[in-house]
Amino acid sequence: MKQTGKVIIFSAPSGSGKTTIAKHLLSKNDNLGFSISASTRDKRGRVEVDGIDYYFLSPEEFKSKIDNHEFIEWEEVYQGNYYGTLKSEIERLWSEGKHVVFDVDVKGGLNLKKYFGDQALAIFVKVPSMEILKDRLGLRDTETEDSISQRLFKARFEITFEDKFDQVLINKDLDQSLTEAQKLVDDFINS
Repeated sequence: MKQTGKVIIFSAPSGSGKTTIAKHLLSKNDNLGFSISASTRDKRGRVEVDGIDYYFLSPEEFKSKIDNHEFIEWEEVYQGNYYGTLKSEIERLWSEGKHVVFDVDVKGGLNLKKYFGDQALAIFVKVPSMEILKDRLGLRDTETEDSISQRLFKARFEITFEDKFDQVLINKDLDQSLTEAQKLVDDFINS
């Protein structure tokens, strides 16, 4: 794959605000494009759309793409739920002259940073405390007590990798975090 643009990776435990930050940047910057991940999980109600939020694939379709080496990276994030980054998605965005924005879990973010090297800015989005993270997850209409417990357990592990990222953005105040994220992206693209 011929690299023609830069990539910005937002990773964080679920509920930290990485998606909100990434969507804000995408809405304010015409030179950025969102990398749509592939997933085998079910859509969340009516709020998610195939080809916009994710490429929703059956486990068989996903495994076929693995066998055909169509992913930059992939993993089983939760049991039976696979996520991955398709090479064709990055090529699509670069062909449009855009820098690629990723909104991925921590392991995926580290794999992407390793793949793209210095052409990638990897940002770890962190909440000030686990209590705040639990509160944020509880505000989602899509989470059960069991899923919140699973996500908090995983978050405690994911936080141990923050020092492997280029930058750590503490999302305490959303407006301030959006401003800081914009500056990080501008500085990286213009470097």
